[in-house]
Amino acid sequence: MPPSTLPSLTDLEYLPYLDDEGQLIDRPFGIGVYAIFDASKTLQYIGYSRDVTLSLKQHLVRQPQKCYWLKVQTIERPSRTLLEEIRTHWIGESGTTPPGNAAEELLWSQAIDAKAQMTTAEQSAYAASDDLERTKLLKQIARRVEAEVMIQLEQRGVKMPVRFDPKLKEEGLLSLKNQ
Repeated sequence: MPPSTLPSLTDLEYLPYLDDEGQLIDRPFGIGVYAIFDASKTLQYIGYSRDVTLSLKQHLVRQPQKCYWLKVQTIERPSRTLLEEIRTHWIGESGTTPPGNAAEELLWSQAIDAKAQMTTAEQSAYAASDDLERTKLLKQIARRVEAEVMIQLEQRGVKMPVRFDPKLKEEGLLSLKNQ
């Protein structure tokens, strides 16, 4: 699709990430491209998804202090090519690559890695453990990091239910369970 026919990021309205009750904005997004902005409306990330709502929840859990505003362009039929074209157009239109599409990409696109937040004592215990003990330790570390994430979400005003995939906790990872 020629760039002139692609939707412009500047033409889309800012939508609040959360409603007055602390829930993710209730819109039937479906398939689309979305841009996430911080409290001062500075562009943080541009992504696309077959389920924009689920992706927005994941980003909120991973980066709660950077998810205040969004702009969304939905499409009727799944087309990775079109979604990528729109994302590339928006990045070009913004004049700079958002941090979430550059240096901070893994923080936005991957499960929270609790292993990266191990204390020195936890690292020592992990190194001295067998496989079963490591699994238990990773689950314990994931629960500690989960509690920290929940505090951040509460501070951000999030009231929506958040449930992490219990199987991934055994690997030291936190990602929302598909509900």
